[in-house]
Amino acid sequence: MSEHNDHDEPVVEGRVEEGSTAVVSKPIPDPGLEAEAPRYSDVNEAAAKRYTRMVAGLFLLAPLFAIAYVVVYFAIPVDYQIVVSDTQKYPAQNVFLGLTLGLALLAIGVGAVQWGREIMGDHEEAEERHAAASSEDERAEFMAKVDKGIEQANVGRRKVILGSMGVGVGALGLPLIISLGDLGPWPTGKWLDEHYMKTIWAPGVRLVNDVTFTPIRAADLTIGQLVNAEPETLQELDGHDTLVEKSKSAIIIVRMNPNQITIPATRQDWHVNGILCYSKICTHVGCPISLWEQQTHHLLCPCHQSTFDLGNSGVVVFGPASRALPQLPITVDAEGYLVARSGFVDDLGNPLAPGPSYFERDSSTDLTRPRSVEELSEQVGEN
Repeated sequence: MSEHNDHDEPVVEGRVEEGSTAVVSKPIPDPGLEAEAPRYSDVNEAAAKRYTRMVAGLFLLAPLFAIAYVVVYFAIPVDYQIVVSDTQKYPAQNVFLGLTLGLALLAIGVGAVQWGREIMGDHEEAEERHAAASSEDERAEFMAKVDKGIEQANVGRRKVILGSMGVGVGALGLPLIISLGDLGPWPTGKWLDEHYMKTIWAPGVRLVNDVTFTPIRAADLTIGQLVNAEPETLQELDGHDTLVEKSKSAIIIVRMNPNQITIPATRQDWHVNGILCYSKICTHVGCPISLWEQQTHHLLCPCHQSTFDLGNSGVVVFGPASRALPQLPITVDAEGYLVARSGFVDDLGNPLAPGPSYFERDSSTDLTRPRSVEELSEQVGEN
């Protein structure tokens, strides 16, 4: 299809040939839309300033509600309730936390909408479909439009909006940070020492069957036997304390032929005629271990197949665990019952936490492989 322009030159739509002038065709030459009238804020500078103050005010409400969130978090006890009726009771703290956080988000949302409606540039634009991949020229054009959009948003002219929005959005981090406090106590070194490094094992505490709480006599154990056990003092605890201490203090007792196992020089008095005691909690992620292989002296964790050699200080021989099972030094009392010599300790006598490894844990003195007396002597000297 071709036409002629005012200069009598051929006008071609579609393919461009030498000597012709291309004409960009439009699907709908005239959609019939009326010219858009300017907004009140476009023609009245006082109105534009008024809208600017309103938007900034909305953005600045957000930090106020964020602060209110923090106040509610600390001021309203967790057990306070809003009583609507005998059957409708709501935790007051949750209600007001949700209300203040919701209002903070609402203030930012309304402010952003008003910014776009009344202050940002108001121009209608249409673009043709184009290929998915962008050329360098198109990228340059895109960035030019971004710059134009920033200019039309009046960010440079009305910096108070950008600044207030930054303060408002930034303040929303306060509720998030405060809420992290409900995840549990802060794992400071002191807290870890008091809760993870200590168990209720102590000198003289009897080892008892974990089901019947019957004290275990050394003479009653046969070679190859494994017994799941707990400290006798666990029965003195109640409720939550029982569960916590049981999860840390669970042990296994095995009896092996003393002539077939390796006992480091530093642990010669930690066993009773081949009866050894280890933590039952895997040092990988804390699964209870009890899959016992009598012939190899290996103990297998059923969760991730970490395997420990109980005939060689509980070192890891296979699997993802990175440190040996903590060993509990034991002896017998005057009646022949097995008792603890201390809590879990390492070869240097330092308290040793049972259970899984975690990033705050200091494993520098853990036994990860058999050590010679010379190596231990060197480490003692370094410390």
